Amino acid sequence: MSALLDAVREGRVRDVPGLVKPLDAAERKAELAELKALRTEVRSWGWDRWQGRIRTLDALIVAGAGCLTGAAATVAWITARDLRDGDRTPVGELVDLLAGREPGWLGDVAHRLAARASTAELDYPLIESLAGLARCAMPTTEPVVRGWVTAIGHRHALRHNLLGDRHTPVMVPRLFEAVATPVPLLWYDDPEDPGQWPQALVAVVEAGVVERPVMVTGCVERLLRTGRPGELKFFLSLLGALDLTEGERREHIADWIGMAADAASPVAGYAQGVLSELALSGALPHRALADMSASVLFRPEKKLVRAQLVLLGKVLRAEPGAAGDLLPVVAEAFGHEDTTVQERALKLVARHLSHVDPALYEELAKRAGLLSPVHRDLAVAAFGELSASAASGAYEEILPPVPTPVPMAPAPSDLAELVEDVTALITSGRGNVGNDWSPPLGTAEFERTLDGVVRHAHRDRTALAEGLRETVADIPPSRPVGGDGDARFRPTGFITVAAAVLGETPTGSPPSLEPSVERPACGHQALRNVLLARLREAAGRLARAEALPFLLATPTWVTGTLDTDVLVDRLAEYHRLGVDAGPLDFAQALIRLPRGADPAAARAAAALGTPEGDRLAAWLLGDGVTAGSVVGTRPPSDDQEPGGQEPGGHRAFPQPLAWLGRPKRDRWMPCYGHRVPEDALWMSVLPQDRDVLAGWLEAETRNALKEVARTAGAATWLLSAAERDGPAGPALHRALACALVVPRAEDRLAAVDALLVLAARGDLNGRSLGGELAGLLIEGQGKANRLTDSLRTAAATGAYRTVWSVLRAALPELLPPVTGAPRRPEAPGTRTAASPVAPSPVAAGSDAASPGGSARHGAIRPGLGELLAVAADCVERCRDGGVPPGLVEFAGRGGSSQAVRQAGRLLAALRTGGDHSTP
Repeated sequence: MSALLDAVREGRVRDVPGLVKPLDAAERKAELAELKALRTEVRSWGWDRWQGRIRTLDALIVAGAGCLTGAAATVAWITARDLRDGDRTPVGELVDLLAGREPGWLGDVAHRLAARASTAELDYPLIESLAGLARCAMPTTEPVVRGWVTAIGHRHALRHNLLGDRHTPVMVPRLFEAVATPVPLLWYDDPEDPGQWPQALVAVVEAGVVERPVMVTGCVERLLRTGRPGELKFFLSLLGALDLTEGERREHIADWIGMAADAASPVAGYAQGVLSELALSGALPHRALADMSASVLFRPEKKLVRAQLVLLGKVLRAEPGAAGDLLPVVAEAFGHEDTTVQERALKLVARHLSHVDPALYEELAKRAGLLSPVHRDLAVAAFGELSASAASGAYEEILPPVPTPVPMAPAPSDLAELVEDVTALITSGRGNVGNDWSPPLGTAEFERTLDGVVRHAHRDRTALAEGLRETVADIPPSRPVGGDGDARFRPTGFITVAAAVLGETPTGSPPSLEPSVERPACGHQALRNVLLARLREAAGRLARAEALPFLLATPTWVTGTLDTDVLVDRLAEYHRLGVDAGPLDFAQALIRLPRGADPAAARAAAALGTPEGDRLAAWLLGDGVTAGSVVGTRPPSDDQEPGGQEPGGHRAFPQPLAWLGRPKRDRWMPCYGHRVPEDALWMSVLPQDRDVLAGWLEAETRNALKEVARTAGAATWLLSAAERDGPAGPALHRALACALVVPRAEDRLAAVDALLVLAARGDLNGRSLGGELAGLLIEGQGKANRLTDSLRTAAATGAYRTVWSVLRAALPELLPPVTGAPRRPEAPGTRTAASPVAPSPVAAGSDAASPGGSARHGAIRPGLGELLAVAADCVERCRDGGVPPGLVEFAGRGGSSQAVRQAGRLLAALRTGGDHSTP
């Protein structure tokens, strides 16, 4: 063993340069082979040798770099992940050993190191040293810039380091070009502190190290690219510290306008301030001010909108001749969603109408038709008959089209196609229905594939088994489907069915192929248990080689619904072939039938003369069906086990479906972090009982309301429920109310879609939903601003009357009470004080007088003004009548709050509108 290899193995990194330098090319090549072998050996060293491992790796880096001759190979060795234990690099020893190489080679190595994104930041000291030895340009890749910032950024010496570092002139401009701002730049608490980055960079400019235009332009361009809040704050602080001159501000007028239009709120506010100063000094052209205003007036930040209107007013007072350029853009705010903005814009236009020509006057008058009716009197005063003639046409509610049922495609008739489908489900994990981590599986995939396996097994079991043999063999015992050895990921679902065709039971699956009766932990698991039980029942019959031509429960529609005549025909074929119906398969088929008595189909079923035909006939005549639902009619006591009976005490369902016969238990464990992958598949279990399903799945949405759910999608099932049949009862409206106020915007959007579909189908109960929403806000389980966002989104689609039907029911409980006023009567069956209270029945258009002067007013609920604004907007458009109880008293209480102003606007709209029926 050589002295060099001994030193490397022992980790004597300081000795390595002296041992490598005397070696010639042949000796270095020989040593390199030994070093590579040692490198492989070190990989196998255990953690008990971690200290020696670190020292040996450092020595390996130096020795290998010294023995290699090519620049690319040297860089690959230095940056190798297995050699960089702890990301350490022995910079001094490397520089000592490589210093004797050619300058061109050293520069090549430095630039190659700089191009390695994963290590360049840590290797900055080495890169700087090699570039210095090569006397070449310093690399300025983004990782190198970050390394420079870290190396130079000592707080108490930052200014001195920046002014004295030879790389500052090239590195500082790169700070503004980096995709991600180096983190140390953001570590400051006082932008006025000379020892922190903003003021230190200003000192660099003042000293002439970096030209001032480079710094100013860099800041402006970086703000235009937007970024994280901390990054934007830093560059705004730097601009403030630079104290821009008027010339510098004028030079970037187009940039300020772009920021005011599209940048984040703090940046837009800064740009608006700069442009305001330029406008008031006469340095901003009127057309540029108009372009800026057209964007700012429709930003969501009310502070920016108000400031812009104030600026326009100041400019118009100073230069009345600018009215021709500025008033048209002000008039665009007549269509703003905030009536306060509309009022400010109208008053501003009215003050300067004398400075416009007749053509512009007429154009402004036409735009006055966009104003809310609450401002119509003021508009008439300003424009006369021109604004009064801008009357809107008849209102038409716009709702999405009712979803058209999609028929279920038949099972694959081609054997190769079926085998391919089964294989795809098993290998992708989508067919592993029994765990939460499987990819989503659609109803059509599940039902068509399962029915296809049964049909082909009946037709030619040998051919099907041969086609599936390789698929089942590819699932080794050591690697269960869908997981990495965890027992929760045992093979379930379609692998069980496929193995049953071969007469086998796959490793890790339950020993029995009979339907499981395990107690579900939550509603989702209960629904999945039904799906798994159907798979196991089919697998059990296949394993026993029973004659089974097809399944009874395969739906005829993708929603999961099964047509009655189809089931009658299937039972007739079973009777002809002498096949016994699977208990669970037949029970699932019954539950999927459309609700309602069907005497003709009942007679056809009874004519079969079989027990299943008789039961189907009784079912179709209403036996066991209560209020259109098959489950959840009478809750058992807490200590009572489910009896597995249909409502009304008739024949028992199989055990997996008997769990569905019991209402959801609130004491179930919530599904924390559940990602809801199978909404449609769950819905297919009870396609005619969406309110019952809502009662089971409501916990998911309520968890999201409490911000318990860690993933999005807690409300996506609502749209599937809205598209299905069955009563839209209290549970569905309660879940919808929760979803409309959950924190996640994507879940609220899904709830809005469900609301609109329910309304389009005529299934939305505005009074019920409004009462639930009011209760959530009263209990503090939801925030009014989230509800406002949801309802405004729904109204913006054209469903103003639908949204008003909801708000009209919610407002009586959200308006603050007036002490001394007559107590509003409660409707029978309304909630207690701890629960949402349904609005009491009051005559439409009630304008009861407000209480006497001794009455006191309650506190205004946060966000009430925004809700009232949405309500007023809806009524002004749909012209629906019916004054909610308490609105007259609240609107008459006086004051300048937004809630009171919007209540007055709503009351005026209701009194001038018609009295139409709501959805």
